[in-house]
Amino acid sequence: MNIKRIFGAILTILGIVGLIYTANLFLNTSGGNRDIKMLIIYGVLGLLFFGTGISLVRTTKDES
Repeated sequence: MNIKRIFGAILTILGIVGLIYTANLFLNTSGGNRDIKMLIIYGVLGLLFFGTGISLVRTTKDES
């Protein structure tokens, strides 16, 4: 059991959830200043978590 792979999978799932939440906010916003800030924050965090998780899963070698 590789802890890095598990952590990478968790980060990937968190990134996907963040991106889905950002898409939901985008569809339901009125265009206010606060809405745009929330879109940027959740979108950047979602992309960061998703990219880091995928990178961790790809670069960690499988050792039994």
